[in-house]
Amino acid sequence: LHCSCFSKPFSTIELFVNRLDSVESVLPYEYTAFDFCADQSEKRPSENLGQVLFGERIEPSPYKFSFKKNLDCQSVCLKSYNTEKTEDKAKLEFLKKGMLLNYQHHWIVDNMPVTWCYDVEDNQKFCNPGFPIGCYVTDTGRAKDACVVNADFNDKDTFYIFNHVDITIFYHMVENEAAGARLVAAKLEPKSYKHTNLEKPDCTGPPMSLGNKFNGDIKIPYTYSVKSLVSRYVLFSAASIMNSLVIVLFLSGMVAMIMLRTLHKDIARYNQMDSVEDAQEEFGWKLVHGDVFRPPRKGMLLSVFLGSGTQIFIMTFVTLFFACLGFLSPANRGALMTCAVVLWVLLGTPAGYVAARYYKSFGGEKWKTNVLLTAFLCPGVVFADFFVMNLILWGEGSSAAMPFGTLVAILALWFCISVPLTFIGAYFGFKKSGIEHPVRTNQIPRQIPEQSFYTKPLPGIVMGGILPFGCIFIQLFFILNSIWSHQMYYMFGFLFLVFIILLITCSEATILLCYFHLCAEDYHWQWRSFLTSGFTAVYFLVYAIHYFFSKLQISGLASTILYFGYTMIMALIFFLFTGTIGFFACFWFVTKIYSVVKVD
Repeated sequence: LHCSCFSKPFSTIELFVNRLDSVESVLPYEYTAFDFCADQSEKRPSENLGQVLFGERIEPSPYKFSFKKNLDCQSVCLKSYNTEKTEDKAKLEFLKKGMLLNYQHHWIVDNMPVTWCYDVEDNQKFCNPGFPIGCYVTDTGRAKDACVVNADFNDKDTFYIFNHVDITIFYHMVENEAAGARLVAAKLEPKSYKHTNLEKPDCTGPPMSLGNKFNGDIKIPYTYSVKSLVSRYVLFSAASIMNSLVIVLFLSGMVAMIMLRTLHKDIARYNQMDSVEDAQEEFGWKLVHGDVFRPPRKGMLLSVFLGSGTQIFIMTFVTLFFACLGFLSPANRGALMTCAVVLWVLLGTPAGYVAARYYKSFGGEKWKTNVLLTAFLCPGVVFADFFVMNLILWGEGSSAAMPFGTLVAILALWFCISVPLTFIGAYFGFKKSGIEHPVRTNQIPRQIPEQSFYTKPLPGIVMGGILPFGCIFIQLFFILNSIWSHQMYYMFGFLFLVFIILLITCSEATILLCYFHLCAEDYHWQWRSFLTSGFTAVYFLVYAIHYFFSKLQISGLASTILYFGYTMIMALIFFLFTGTIGFFACFWFVTKIYSVVKVD
């Protein structure tokens, strides 16, 4: 929990406004796009790369107040519109569109989100890190969204704008410190008042309504009140997440134990075969020892995927580790994305090295093609998708559209830093000798016998992603909520635990299926191990589609394209990441088991 100290009774508290977004649209807009009261006197805070990528646009607000100083019905500004003027009518229509799509304000006090808490079913409260512009009552009299909170919002085909906010600052008294108090939370309640006296508003009277078909002059006064209250720290429980982790660990332990017992028996039996007759009766995975390290088809593409997957794996691990230590807290806005992008750029060297090393081990000789594909294929696909999404955001005038200068900066980081580092890594990878295998590869490939349904490639690949997806299922819901439903995500400690368990489950599921296929005398394990683990990304994609239709109320073609465009980027990154884990685990397993048995 982020909080600041205030030693003086009336220290000034700065309130900033962020972009406005909606669960019914993927398109965020800047605060000033809706013609609200603005503070033109102060400079807006500088934004880091992560904030620009996420479309955050933080600006100073005209709402001014001091710590422990209560204010009652203070006027902010008065907005006037003449519906006969084209410019005024356009501003008013855009404001109505924002209310119709339930666009939400996001205000910040002391780097904390200002929350709106309201009553829901069973006398419980729900707190949201944002509050709506207003709401709409349909021409049939149905109150939409926030209009249900007030029985006075009852005129048909009418918009009600929240032009007043009651802000409550919660602070904690500190003993034995120089600071007198710590600011721990900020909450507000949006209200609507027509204000009969515009010069001296008293925050009473009927709500501020805007008839959908009203023409003429409209005046919208904006006001606010502030009060300070003593509060205590609140802790939350995450027992359900811990339960899921325990279950996944138990399942992983069971798989590992069965695997180790079976392997131990196999190796002991193979090593006890001393006679010629026994050696001629080889069976199972030992039978394919002369083909198990045969280079796979499309080895170039596999090595490129492994290089990109390694880059993503190290980037994710380091980012989550720093987030666990608190360096990338949500209070430090945009830091998580900035760290991830910078790490990805700097990790071009391991990507080039891994791709070159495995491509050479696969017997490849086109090293120039390999290094170029490693540097440009996967990043190019992600950038092309991102660029198309950015064009749509530009066309819609959204605040999430990346400025041209930032786009050039991203390209410069890619071409001037990441690509040269990839070439350096590839140089060292090709310079080293190929990976030595514990057994020789026969010149003539062994014929693979007819496989049963369960040992055929596709069923094994489909089954392989189930356990890893089950491991991330609960955290995935929270992550998607933080991205699309605009909830704050703080549980990086649990996320790091889930990340470690994902590594374990991907490895175990792939090794188990690899063992079954080798026992069935099918030695094509390289691509299968990558796809078995990587198929978790397909389950992620299916879940994201389910989440779109069941949890979100997104409407409009542009928002739908943006959702699935960004989801495809996440799915591709997840595919490369999980597939690389599966391949490395299987490669280690195959090398290990064939190095401990006697092979003539």
